[in-house]
Amino acid sequence: MTKTVYVLNGPNLNLLGTREPQVYGSQTLADVEQLCTEACARHGFTLVFRQSNHEGALVDWIHEAGRLHAAGQLAGLVLNAAAYTHTSVALLDAVKGTGVPLVELHISNVHAREAFRHHSYLSGVARAVMCGFGVQGYALAIDGLAQW
Repeated sequence: MTKTVYVLNGPNLNLLGTREPQVYGSQTLADVEQLCTEACARHGFTLVFRQSNHEGALVDWIHEAGRLHAAGQLAGLVLNAAAYTHTSVALLDAVKGTGVPLVELHISNVHAREAFRHHSYLSGVARAVMCGFGVQGYALAIDGLAQW
């Protein structure tokens, strides 16, 4: 049975490539999706790749991933919640409620940035936290999922 990897992206990640390229690089979200597609193909995973600026959509997609997890069909969830990392109890509760295996991902090293970015509601329920590898972190996270 082929397992699925969900890669979910939060607010403003649709602006990759043009938003603060000195922090996030010049690759676009489409480039990130291609990296994820290639990483999933290496491991025989199916990819679900999505982005939303709306917290509720991310919660709904985590619930969707949770149903696959309950059915034994989910390899894991890679979540770049962006600013919601630091504010969203709703995303925390969705992950806790579904039990999805989570990799929390950040393109930049959030600990080398503003103090408010140092706190994450998600880290405590994540199996792994990745930051600072740029967009290559997405492929590394998928490679990590293949090891679980």
